[in-house]
Amino acid sequence: MSIVPPPPTTALKPEYLDETIAARLGLPADPPVRILMLYGSLRERSYSRLVTEEAARLLTRMGAEVRIFDPRGLPMPDETTGEPHPKVKELRDLSLWSEGHVWCSPERHGTISAVIKNQIDHLPLSMGGIRPTQGRTLAVMQVSGGSQSFNSVNQLRQLGRWMRMFTIPNQSSVAKAFQEFDEDGRMKPSAYYDRVVDVMEELVKFTLLLRDKRDYLVDRYSERVEAGTPIDPVTDLSSIALGASLNAR
Repeated sequence: MSIVPPPPTTALKPEYLDETIAARLGLPADPPVRILMLYGSLRERSYSRLVTEEAARLLTRMGAEVRIFDPRGLPMPDETTGEPHPKVKELRDLSLWSEGHVWCSPERHGTISAVIKNQIDHLPLSMGGIRPTQGRTLAVMQVSGGSQSFNSVNQLRQLGRWMRMFTIPNQSSVAKAFQEFDEDGRMKPSAYYDRVVDVMEELVKFTLLLRDKRDYLVDRYSERVEAGTPIDPVTDLSSIALGASLNAR
C-alpha cells in the first residue's frame, strides 16, 4: 500500500483544475472521499502504475484520500486455503474502506492483464454479509504499447458491472505509453494527460454525489423478499441497506 504525495507537475495547468468540487455541488468536503487504486503490471517501469500514480496526485490535490494497492506477492485466488493471505486481507480491507476505485490495466493480447484480474478476483461479491465493492464508484483506465485501443477499459467496465459498482462515463486510454513519460516517470503534457485529469475530476464528482445514497440505490426488492424485510414506511429504506451502511463504517 502506498500514498502518493502531490508534487507539482509541468503537465498540469492548476488554474483550470476544479479543486472546489464539493462546494460547487453544495456538499460537504469532509470527510475526504476515499479512493482505492489498482494497477496491472509488476514491471519496474510499469506504465499502468505510472498513470495510476499520476492520477493519485490529482486526486490528492482535489482533496481525496488515496490508497494504491501493491499487487506484488498477491497469490492466485485458488492458491491458498484457510485464513486469507495477508495481501488478500489488505486488498479486501482497502476495498471496504473505500468509496470509489480506479482500475488501470495494460492491454495484453487484446485484453486486461492477469495482474489486474487477479486483484479483482480476490474481491468477493459478498463477504460475511458485507459487499466490498457494491455501490462504490469506479473509474477505468488503460495503457497500450501501440495505437490507442479500448479493449481493456471495456472489459474493466464489464467487471465493474458484475461487481455492482457505479462506473463513471468517462475513461482514459493512453496509447504508446512509453512515449508519454519522462525519465522521472512523470507524465508529459498531452491530450492523454488532460483526459486523466478529466476522469479524476469526474470520479470525485460522482463519488460525492453518491456517497450518502449508495446503500439506498443498491437496495433490492428481491433481497428484501428473501430476508423478509418489508419497506420501512418512515424512511423508505430497508434494514438491509441500513445495516450495510453501519457495518461498512
